[in-house]
Amino acid sequence: MPTATFRSAFVPHDLDAPVTGAPAGPLAGLTVAVKDMYDIAGARTGGGSPDWLAAHPPAATHAAVVAKLLAAGATIMGKTVCDEFFFSVTGANAHYGTPVNPRAAGRMPGGSSAGSASAAASGTCDVAIGSDTGGSVRIPAAFCGLYGLRPTHGRIDMTGAMAMAPSFDVGGWMAATPGVFRAVGPVLLGGRAVPTGIDKAIVLDDAFAEADPDIAALLRQAIAAMAPALPPTTPGAIAPDGFDPWREAFRIVQGREVWQVYGGFIESRQPRLGPGVRDRMAFAATVSEEDAAEAYAVKRRAAEWIGGVAQPGTVLVLPTAPCIAPMTDASGEGLESFRVRVMRLTCIAGMGGLPQLTVPVGTIAGCPVGLSFIGWAGGDEALLDLAVRLAPFMGAVG
Repeated sequence: MPTATFRSAFVPHDLDAPVTGAPAGPLAGLTVAVKDMYDIAGARTGGGSPDWLAAHPPAATHAAVVAKLLAAGATIMGKTVCDEFFFSVTGANAHYGTPVNPRAAGRMPGGSSAGSASAAASGTCDVAIGSDTGGSVRIPAAFCGLYGLRPTHGRIDMTGAMAMAPSFDVGGWMAATPGVFRAVGPVLLGGRAVPTGIDKAIVLDDAFAEADPDIAALLRQAIAAMAPALPPTTPGAIAPDGFDPWREAFRIVQGREVWQVYGGFIESRQPRLGPGVRDRMAFAATVSEEDAAEAYAVKRRAAEWIGGVAQPGTVLVLPTAPCIAPMTDASGEGLESFRVRVMRLTCIAGMGGLPQLTVPVGTIAGCPVGLSFIGWAGGDEALLDLAVRLAPFMGAVG
């Protein structure tokens, strides 16, 4: 398959014109870019796959997320490029190209919500909507120097959005400024909130050990600088047997569910799949019911364990990503190693179904670095408030 050269944040089948929201509301005057997995009435939804796009008609109605944004006064100004079937964390799409990372020239934006992050980081929009299964909001937000939230599983209505692995799928969003970022919360978050103040912060030493030394050092410097806005921090660990058992169980459950969602389409239509995605889909097709049952059991135990640590009032502090964004010409072998390292960190919130906030805290070699806070189930609002409180201290780190 030839390498695509299209590098816009937006899909070539973008909206004919912006969709204007209500004349008044909490998001009035703000522009929003939407990942090409959410239905917009009259437009087709592609999920990063030209073949999926061609096989489906325009949407009859807006996705729930889109409808809520419009009702709140936002203007939807475009649909953004994502990884094919959302099955990557790099942001590279063999069909549409890799959206540029405006904050790290020559490096990947992170995925799968790549175009959304690219648009927000470039100032093209105020808010960017993505989704997060295995890190697809958190990683691009970190790599593009943005605030990003993976909400508690189930708190965003995903009606009218393409699925990936429903046990992990959540909607999410990114923004360049904390005030705008915070304003989206009351619009999109539904379900049960658990509004408790943050009175404990556990710095996960085992998660920091997964990061490059310069990343870990910068983030610890950031934690120290943020001390006035944080409760006293204590060291700790989260994975009693290391991260790989959780990561592998995540991979198996994700593979099983991805194939349940898209396997029929792939077998019947034989769509063109890009490198990496093709290999992961091939693996997904092999996941047996027995393997999945064992992985689901690991997931249940992990969720109980992680939830037992992340009690209401407690946040877990960790690197969002273990390294800076890879170069756009990184080798396939290098990207697979990157994916494994990333998933060791992102699987924590994913397995626990918990909310995770990433905030931009500084740069390494001119590339943004993100620090994360995992909260308790229903603690999304507390994390959004924390993002605003931390903002004055961001300039204290290099």
